[in-house]
Amino acid sequence: MKPLRVFNFVAALVLAFGTFTAVAQTYPNKTVKMLVPFPPAGATDAVARFVALKLAERWGHSVVVENRPGAGGSIGSDLAAKSAPDGYTLLMATTSTHSIGPTLSKLPYDPIKDFTPIIHVADVPNVLLVSPTLPVKTLKELVAYAKARPGQLNYGSSGPGTIVHLNAELFKLIAGVDLQHVPYKGTALAIPDLANGQIAMLFDSLASAMPHIKSNRGRPIAVNASKRSALLPEIPTLAEAGMPEFNTNTWFGLFAPAGLSKDLTAKIHDDVAAALQSPDLRERFASVGAEAVGGTSEQFTARILSDTNRWAQVIRTAKVKIE
Repeated sequence: MKPLRVFNFVAALVLAFGTFTAVAQTYPNKTVKMLVPFPPAGATDAVARFVALKLAERWGHSVVVENRPGAGGSIGSDLAAKSAPDGYTLLMATTSTHSIGPTLSKLPYDPIKDFTPIIHVADVPNVLLVSPTLPVKTLKELVAYAKARPGQLNYGSSGPGTIVHLNAELFKLIAGVDLQHVPYKGTALAIPDLANGQIAMLFDSLASAMPHIKSNRGRPIAVNASKRSALLPEIPTLAEAGMPEFNTNTWFGLFAPAGLSKDLTAKIHDDVAAALQSPDLRERFASVGAEAVGGTSEQFTARILSDTNRWAQVIRTAKVKIE
């Protein structure tokens, strides 16, 4: 390569690097939108709003949470995937949208190729709620009650193919009971029917379930986690209650559209990681049963793939299909 060409090539690299660095240093210079592919008042919404508040404080610009629910989270996720990879549209997604959906149906997006995984934000246990109208207070009593009424009891979910749905299908497989599925566009929308007995049970994230537990619209039977929650210390884990096969907490993570530059990815990652270390954010997370995680983008990607394999096995065994 001739000296002039070498000089021009190096200069172009330096200019490009300098441009990327300048973008990262000035980001953000306007409002950032954080899409949540589920309704307000749910777990994903709560986690997103806590993080958005801390980022707004750190960045000096608003971080607006926008709910785009529907189709098990695929509507909002697809909107994010098709947005410009400039850091001004982010997605707070979860196990349902990125580790379950790909096995169940042909999505309008690829959960790996169409996104830049930024950081694993939090894990949230799931809790098994039963209607307060049911005469059961333990897992053993629930299983016996369901077995005595095959096909007569309904369970709710946040939509076909979500982790809420699959947790119930896994429950059916392990317990050997016949329950009917009633899908909603979010667990918050299922709570009125749980309270009045239209549905008998519901797996919900602890984050979104706590207000309904406190208002006696749902009775907690067991927590789907490796240990008891500090929010419900008197409630056993599913393993303690007799189902050791259960340990499927829900992850929540921040994504950007594919093509986000490495420097912007690193900046957003580092800023969220710093926020996750703040005592006030951890306290807010703890108030809804969430646990801050963090880690590298590569570790987050590995978790996504691991959960995809695990839930694919449940989907095949339970013969779960999306109509």
